[in-house]
Amino acid sequence: MNCVGIRNAAHFYFMICFSIMIIPVCLEAQRNTNRVTGNRWSIESQEAIRWNITDRLPHADHIEMSGQKISLWLQYNIDGKKTPSFTRTFVFPSFRLLPARTIASMMYSVEDENLPRIIINDKLLRKGVYNATVMDDQPEQAKTVKFDGILSLESTIGTSGILALKRSFFPSVDKAIAIEKLVFINNGNQPVKLEMEFLQREVRPAAERASEGPLRFIISTINDGLKMVAPGDSVVFGISYQAIAGASSTPIHAGVMEEESRRRKRVEDISNLLRLESPDTVLNTMFNFAKLRGTESIFDTRGGLMHGPGGLRYYAAIWANDQAEYINPFFAYLGDDIATKSAMNSYRLFAAYMNPEYKPIPSSIINEGKGIWQGAGDRGDMAMIAYGAGRFALANGNADSAKVLWPLIEWCLEYCKRKINDEGVVWSNRDELEGRFPSGNANLNTSCLYYDGLLSAAMLARSLGKNEKQVKDYIQRAAQMKSNIEKYFGATVEGFNTYRYYKGNDTLRSWIATPLVMDIFDRKKGTIDALFSERLWTEDGLATLAGNSTFWDRSTLYGLRGAFAAGEKAKAYDFLKYYSQRRLLGDHVPYAVEAYPEGNQRHLSAESGLYCRIFTEGILGIRPVGFNAFNITPNLPVSWNFMRLKNIHAFNKIFDIEIIRKNGNVLTMYILINGQKKTYELKEGEKTTIKL
Repeated sequence: MNCVGIRNAAHFYFMICFSIMIIPVCLEAQRNTNRVTGNRWSIESQEAIRWNITDRLPHADHIEMSGQKISLWLQYNIDGKKTPSFTRTFVFPSFRLLPARTIASMMYSVEDENLPRIIINDKLLRKGVYNATVMDDQPEQAKTVKFDGILSLESTIGTSGILALKRSFFPSVDKAIAIEKLVFINNGNQPVKLEMEFLQREVRPAAERASEGPLRFIISTINDGLKMVAPGDSVVFGISYQAIAGASSTPIHAGVMEEESRRRKRVEDISNLLRLESPDTVLNTMFNFAKLRGTESIFDTRGGLMHGPGGLRYYAAIWANDQAEYINPFFAYLGDDIATKSAMNSYRLFAAYMNPEYKPIPSSIINEGKGIWQGAGDRGDMAMIAYGAGRFALANGNADSAKVLWPLIEWCLEYCKRKINDEGVVWSNRDELEGRFPSGNANLNTSCLYYDGLLSAAMLARSLGKNEKQVKDYIQRAAQMKSNIEKYFGATVEGFNTYRYYKGNDTLRSWIATPLVMDIFDRKKGTIDALFSERLWTEDGLATLAGNSTFWDRSTLYGLRGAFAAGEKAKAYDFLKYYSQRRLLGDHVPYAVEAYPEGNQRHLSAESGLYCRIFTEGILGIRPVGFNAFNITPNLPVSWNFMRLKNIHAFNKIFDIEIIRKNGNVLTMYILINGQKKTYELKEGEKTTIKL
């Protein structure tokens, strides 16, 4: 293979093509937070969105799709003449390169110029344009882009437009393969002669750079050759992109239709779990996509199933925030076996680093579980792990699994206890932003996570039949920590009766939302007013620091969840609707993102789990209190007369929750289990304990 360029960047190792340039995402200013105008995309169904390409060109975007052995990061561009182009980047998480580090997954990018040639009626199709020397120069014209778990683009070719082309891109569910499917459709009255030339190209990194033996990246055509396509008929060509290990290993001959069918089945299975039904189709649809992004990004590695954020950097590795804190507690409600196993495996990997000296567990375990990253100091990771593991264990409802997790929870809480400073809050010299913004030597986030972790531990200890003395100790420590949080962090900041993020902080920070998520409502009015003020809320959600353009979706998602939990339904719904419409139907779709400007708004997958938790823990106010029990405090948007969450797998049961607004704040709740319906009368905003 003739490789004509290699990108000089730390997270790229080898590429087929000229140097890749990540196309900037168009960021359209939108100052009115109560409505969104000019959506690019529209909702086709709860499982699909579509962009009918008319104007507002050129436009570029990128999306990530993942299977257990591969992640496909697809960048697509439609120029001013509606001519499409693509950059395909393939990440193979379990194919490791040296030196061993987080970003050392084998990765290649392929441009259009590297694909097999297509010949139509003996004339060359190249770069989406008929070669001007042999045919007209009318470019291929893109008509629609659709995403339903598979990215598809439909276009016409030539001035007559009688030949249509539908490209589809998707990863294999369980193989280190991605497929590009090309369907040519003859809409004319005459037969069309079509040929895709045979192509097989291979790249091998040097054996000295391969962690586990020789590695190979191979591009292969599928169903290549000459085809006569009758009027009204079509032909399917395919291109596979795969990685294999071992010099003598044989490439897999993937079936296009089989791999597509399995991908669609996986997407459908995820869609059918934990299904949201509400009067708001935008929220229903984004919730459905969030489940997909959060759940597909789980990789089968030598260290077991490992959920990975993605974004061309974070694979075959776990973090105390992304996995332990953000996504795993959501998986306890989902009912996906792969997701549940990945959650348990992440906690198992962290638990391997417990020690009698109470040295910190690493922030991240990398390289398929064989290495660690601990480069940002003490981020409050033990509080993150205790918080997430406690909530997961309770909601998962499995006593055997909880017994496995208990030593880790107990150890992390003891670690935090030993880090309490003279003023009664938890010392940590960093937070999850790892020094990007000031966080002092004790931050609000860490102490709040520790507080909630103590509460979950008390409930879990009681459920496991632990000594009542230990249960009471956790409860007393939680009460003391709540009091200390108020004394140490409670403050008037920029005129708002809210929290300072750390001692000496005098500028509003987005993470002031954290107490609301932990049901600490002492300063809820001032905090909510601050969150949704012009100082913090921007066109892309919460600014990390008031007056700064940087945003991280994770704090926005915490803020929206906390506002609902605090009963602020009107503001929370307006801003949730705005945020969801922008992320789902705007210029960069269809998922929550990581950050900007850092990372170019990568669709990191754990943030999608946080989006779903706005509904389970925010709007419904579900808080696990035992293996078969939870508190529920519904705060439905005022305009909603119903909400359903169906096919919930939690508390060792499979059940549906339906809430109907009877009159004002009087609600009727139905819980359906095994065909039997239980009815509850509730007052909105009031806590009710449900035992299944």
